[in-house]
Amino acid sequence: MHEPGRPQGQASSQGAIRRAAGALEAEILGIVRTDSQPLSPGEVRERITASDQRELSYSTVVTIMSRLYDKGLLARQRAGRGFSYTAVDEASLAANQMSSALGSGIDRGAVLSRFVSGLSGRDARLLGSLLANARDSSADGPGQPRERD
Repeated sequence: MHEPGRPQGQASSQGAIRRAAGALEAEILGIVRTDSQPLSPGEVRERITASDQRELSYSTVVTIMSRLYDKGLLARQRAGRGFSYTAVDEASLAANQMSSALGSGIDRGAVLSRFVSGLSGRDARLLGSLLANARDSSADGPGQPRERD
């Protein structure tokens, strides 16, 4: 926690420098996003320590990565007894937020209506094309995702 009377990013009485709020999350997310392979918390910890010469506990990295997973910013998969993580791409993140909004119990018609009314002409045409393609795909036969009510 930030010590009163001491600007963030300053050394405390123990001599450790604290990161600004959210800085470690952003740093970890940046590391995971730049790597094409899933990363374990240990691998992320090594990269942080190598880049800024500060020792960071393994449990701190695990906690931050778990929070990023809970926020939907990281995906994870089993790797031995722990997990390895990959970044969720921006399009999937936005789609998940839209799905959450639609599933929140709020009037779905109102949510979709306001969303569509805010689209540019180009985006509205793209959405129409995507919906038509989805209808064509579902008409092709079984095994296609069904519309949720």
